Amino acid sequence: MTSLRDKCVLITGAGRGIGKRLAFGFAKAGARVGLLARSQAELDLAKLEIEQAGGSALRIRADVRDLEQVMAAADRVRAVFGGLDALVCAAGVAGPIGPFLSSKPKAWSEAIDVNLEGVANACRAALPAMVAKRSGKIIVIAGPGAGHPRPNFTAYAASKAAVVRFVECLAEEVRDENVQVNAMAPGGTYTHITDEILHAGEARAGRKEIEEAEQSRITGGMAPEKQIQLALFLASERSNHISGKLIHVNDDWKRFEKESMRPDLFTLRRVQKV
Repeated sequence: MTSLRDKCVLITGAGRGIGKRLAFGFAKAGARVGLLARSQAELDLAKLEIEQAGGSALRIRADVRDLEQVMAAADRVRAVFGGLDALVCAAGVAGPIGPFLSSKPKAWSEAIDVNLEGVANACRAALPAMVAKRSGKIIVIAGPGAGHPRPNFTAYAASKAAVVRFVECLAEEVRDENVQVNAMAPGGTYTHITDEILHAGEARAGRKEIEEAEQSRITGGMAPEKQIQLALFLASERSNHISGKLIHVNDDWKRFEKESMRPDLFTLRRVQKV
């Protein structure tokens, strides 16, 4: 995938937030994009906006927690587009906000189901065909808490740390199959989760979280182009030698296009320097 033109990409959580942002980026690069989300209204709008901009998109309403639905979604993308070259796992929820002991067990478990099981389900649906043709890219969106403690967001942080270790393990399992699996940290971004944090207030979310959320609401957070550039790189043949890594949009990732990373660099513990 030196060029992403006419390549087929399935993006979960594509109805809004970072998933929708990346969907636009892939479509602009010429890829055919499968949009997967739970909200039909959000899917309809995302598809309309992409097509009005000259892109190609397929909308699929599904819940990432339901393996059968995700399997059917991947099958539909392959049937309509003729294949599936890349998977982007962007579906995610904040989960309960506040001290762990005050969180409701059901809400805590639901966050794990979406953020961790949802990624696993998407990989189960996309991987077999990638392994069979010995070519494929999987990009999992990580988030704050994956590489450092995040009090009052235990479900979210635990699930995001878990998906990064999942990425590391899965990457090793399919390394010889020429399938690359990486985690991408998109940086602070204004999304619906930002509004949830602000609604929760300082007493539940903590002062630092509120300050950062307010800043994201004012500025919009990380520039979309930086996120899109990293995602496009990880989905292209230019990154065939990179797998099992956690890469932040602010990392100097472009230098790794022509050089290899040490095995211990850019792992869950975010070891970056010699």
